Amino acid sequence: MSVTKICSPECEVTIGFDQPFCIIGERINPTGRKLLAEEMKSGDFSRVEADAIAQVGAGAHMLDVNAGVPLADEPSLMKHAVTLVQSVVSVPLSIDSSVVAALEAGLSVYQGKALVNSVTGEEAQLESVMPLVKRYGAAVVAISNDETGISEDPDIRFDVARKIIERAADYGINKEDVVVDPLVMPIGAVGSAGKQAFHLIKRLREELKVNTTCGASNVSFGLPHRHGINGAFIPMAMEAGLTSAIMNPLRVNEVEAVKAADVLLGHDQDCRSWISLNRKSEEGSSPASGRRRRRRRD
Repeated sequence: MSVTKICSPECEVTIGFDQPFCIIGERINPTGRKLLAEEMKSGDFSRVEADAIAQVGAGAHMLDVNAGVPLADEPSLMKHAVTLVQSVVSVPLSIDSSVVAALEAGLSVYQGKALVNSVTGEEAQLESVMPLVKRYGAAVVAISNDETGISEDPDIRFDVARKIIERAADYGINKEDVVVDPLVMPIGAVGSAGKQAFHLIKRLREELKVNTTCGASNVSFGLPHRHGINGAFIPMAMEAGLTSAIMNPLRVNEVEAVKAADVLLGHDQDCRSWISLNRKSEEGSSPASGRRRRRRRD
């Protein structure tokens, strides 16, 4: 089974089938956050700093950093964001962009081994992103789509994932450093999206033996009380083999669902993490209370 290691100068995170689930904080992303986008464009990164600290305080093991502000110099913003975030938190980072120059800018200043988010099965993407991953000694998220788009057939998405893993090997990148995103569809639009995801995640684990991740909130897009859906989806996906997710650690019920699933899957030795989490709650210093004090809203 694959073990994927990501690190910063102070901290190493291990993603694996027998490891506690890896929570990758999603909030440093201006997509859909108008105020954050405006602030980053104007050079104000105070919200980025606050979001980084709050997410780690809430239990994120890694942070995803995206600087995709429309009509802005994304490589420059990415470089600044990565440097700033690494100065205020010790966890490793996922450098998130569809712009190759922005990925390279982030990698050029990152200290440690980063996770590159992401590469698709499109030839142009493979030829431009994979050399960066190899050059900087990073790991990479493999998105299961190619020139034909996103297939609703999970078996086709599996074939795309296998292709990316094989192409990564051509560049000297081990499959341990490829974390596959099976592309979770919105359940409100595709009624079988949950079953598709579980089927594909299980195949990726059993046949390709690779770690997996996803944007966990994609499954609930367009539905009311999305966090209830997310809180049920993540443990079910974990049982199928999901080993990490890009999610909001400020959502208490989702984090609790992850921690409970770690206990039930045998990934929390002697239930130590669960006991520690709930002891803090009993003492009045729960992640929930801390988030209410710290959280800033757009």
